Amino acid sequence: MTDTTLKALRRDGAGKSVVRKMRQAGQTPAVVYGGDEAPVHLALDTQEADYLFRRISVENTIVDLEVEGEKGSVQTLVREIQTHPWKANILHVDFLRIQKGVAVDVEIPINLVGTPEGVRVEGGSLEQIIHEIPIRCIPSKIPEVIEVDVSGMEVGDVLHVSDVSFDEDIEVTISQERTICSVAAPKAEEEVVEEEADEEEGAAEGETAPDAEADDSEG
Repeated sequence: MTDTTLKALRRDGAGKSVVRKMRQAGQTPAVVYGGDEAPVHLALDTQEADYLFRRISVENTIVDLEVEGEKGSVQTLVREIQTHPWKANILHVDFLRIQKGVAVDVEIPINLVGTPEGVRVEGGSLEQIIHEIPIRCIPSKIPEVIEVDVSGMEVGDVLHVSDVSFDEDIEVTISQERTICSVAAPKAEEEVVEEEADEEEGAAEGETAPDAEADDSEG
């Protein structure tokens, strides 16, 4: 579980004019909410925030917010980062306040390890269907990544969520039958199979049923 620190300032007021002035001053608006406390509006240093969020796994990193003028820090998880549609700069950040020992919902990235035998030997292709697995657990048990060894997979093999082992303290909140990845046959092989199926279908359609032949002869 990764833990990092980010400094913040309390901010008063909201609205487009306030936010515009903040951005001109090199600040990014943010809010922290959750738990028994009221939401708190914050201002982050834009450069610090941008640098931090580019180098961490946002989905499962605990961010300790150090708010100027307040004792201690606030432990949070990033819930949403709003970015500009084409400039990619951060517009707003939502933080979820977390409490020690209280379970939270997070999505953990999947890292497929190794090259499948079906790719290396048979020329197939590895197709990853989902890239994160949603789980529920206490903050201290949140894994940084879920590593899955796929080196033994052959063409036609399918890896499901149920095939992955998790710590007993972790509850997986997605169907165990969901497909994580599969190894598909080489393209040329797929095309040959399809052509053979088409030929068989055409041959079957070209055959005349015995009953139909009898009807024709009687006529």
